[in-house]
Amino acid sequence: MSKDRASAEGFETIAPENRNVPTDAGPTAAAEAGNIDISFSPGLTAFLAASNISIGFTSYQTGRLYLIGHGPDDKLALHEAVYPQAMGLTGDASRIYLGTLTQIVRMENVLRADQTANAVHDKVYVPRNLQTTGNVDIHELGIQANGRIIFVNTRFNCLCEPSLTHSFKPLWKPDFISQIVAEDRCHLNGLAMVDGKPKYVSAASRSNEVDGWRDHREDGGLIIDVDSNAIIAEGLSMPHSPRFHDGRVWLLNSGTGELGWLDPGGGGFVPLAFFPGFLRGLAFHGEHALVTLSKPRHGHFEGLALDDRLTANDTEAWCGVQIVSQDSGEVAHWLRFEGAITELFDICVLPGVQNPITLGPNSAEIRDFLTIEPAAI
Repeated sequence: MSKDRASAEGFETIAPENRNVPTDAGPTAAAEAGNIDISFSPGLTAFLAASNISIGFTSYQTGRLYLIGHGPDDKLALHEAVYPQAMGLTGDASRIYLGTLTQIVRMENVLRADQTANAVHDKVYVPRNLQTTGNVDIHELGIQANGRIIFVNTRFNCLCEPSLTHSFKPLWKPDFISQIVAEDRCHLNGLAMVDGKPKYVSAASRSNEVDGWRDHREDGGLIIDVDSNAIIAEGLSMPHSPRFHDGRVWLLNSGTGELGWLDPGGGGFVPLAFFPGFLRGLAFHGEHALVTLSKPRHGHFEGLALDDRLTANDTEAWCGVQIVSQDSGEVAHWLRFEGAITELFDICVLPGVQNPITLGPNSAEIRDFLTIEPAAI
């Protein structure tokens, strides 16, 4: 039986000096996205420091990539950069890949281990390649063993690689999708990589009709094995973010607000914990699972079991991040947004990173931030 997420008592807030607001948006957009309050659990900063990690997550609603770390003053630090419809995200200490409205962005850390920026930042992720796909509704993405990016092309119901000459190169589609066309039929959305290969995907339904998945949001969700094309789980509600971790296939059953895994015997969903929000984005570090929560979007995700669960618990939906024990489902740490931001998407852990920043491709800073690779002469 899943555990309900209890409201945490006591919290801290991010002071303005510890929040880097981007300069690459117009005044109206910047003011709207900046009109937010951020609170977090008292132990979050110490957890990041002790774990030697930072966290990246995205909001397509505000078009932001957020990086959370800790500064030398032992305070939580948040940096944000503008990327239109920022969604799928993966990265490490050296590199971040991000899917946006029309592009896949590769960002490289330009600092050596003995360097810092502004005396506080140990990583500066600079966009070095922006490959244009057009608006194909990029959802999650992964890095293959050969180093190539693979991404979920939701608009065309398939897995793809970027192409040197075209918008994308299809690699795989579900058997029930008859053709590669610009019709979001099954709402393919999540991707689990195993040993550098795409292994599991999530979809909202097996519909083969344009926008047909919307009629099956409550119990039409699937998990598909990419290798065999077999449907290994069904009857789910808007599943997202399958992940293979510690020998289990984990996923977010977003329509019910639950994190759990698939029973290897029968493929049924085993819930671990309930969260007060619509779930997208799942990552693991050590014994903890990191989940992003959104407030349900009116008109699109209403009428799901999540609504009844929130009412029964007498609680409001969150927008934020919760970090829970993957054994007990208990909340260890959290970060919460209030105000203009109501939806998050993907999340990743950046190991060995303390206080990162990134430069948006249209920011004022990127015009004069110049670095030179050591010459071979």
